[in-house]
Amino acid sequence: MQTWYYEVVSIDGDYANLRRTDIQSDERKLVARALLPAEINVGTKLKYEMFQYEVIG
Repeated sequence: MQTWYYEVVSIDGDYANLRRTDIQSDERKLVARALLPAEINVGTKLKYEMFQYEVIG
């Protein structure tokens, strides 16, 4: 089981752009907001594990 960590860098309508924080990367991941916790905002830290996103710290 792998775990990835992200930060929400922007929200555009029904999608959010996420940036990996557990590795050095400038690549962005576009994710449908329906797959993310409802309370996300720009700057929210997320953990992705077992096909689910969870707000952390």
